[in-house]
Amino acid sequence: MPNTSPAEIIPRLYLSDLADAENRTVLGDLCITHVLSMMPGFVDIPSHTSHTGKPTPIHRVQIPIEDNPFAELAAHLPSSTAFIREALRDPEARVLVHCVQGISRSASVVCAFLMALYGWSPGKAVAFVKAKRWIAEPNFGFVAQLHEYEKTLQPRSGTGHAR
Repeated sequence: MPNTSPAEIIPRLYLSDLADAENRTVLGDLCITHVLSMMPGFVDIPSHTSHTGKPTPIHRVQIPIEDNPFAELAAHLPSSTAFIREALRDPEARVLVHCVQGISRSASVVCAFLMALYGWSPGKAVAFVKAKRWIAEPNFGFVAQLHEYEKTLQPRSGTGHAR
């Protein structure tokens, strides 16, 4: 597989492009159970995949955000982070986050999740994701919105977003 194939960012959390997200074989080989699509338009995610001979349902959420530095990504970060967090509570779950190219939108969402999970700064999260998926490059607007999101994470009390 080329270097741009789905990248495992942390155990059981993958980042990819649309082609891999729509590929039943890729999803089966990775045992994907949850898909977060960060793009508008039709995404042909199979409803089930099979990696052990038995059908496994794929739970999916799609957030129709454009790849534009001025798109309002920050409004979706609490819900996208919660989706990933809830999925990963199941030790058998494997989550794939994607956009069209797996470069900016999906990488930004994965960065936001890492910030929430580990208390990392946006810069540390971006550097970590880029080390795992070399083509990851959140656009300047999304990086600015990660800084906004960081401010919402610091209080950590009474937010009601995460369970």
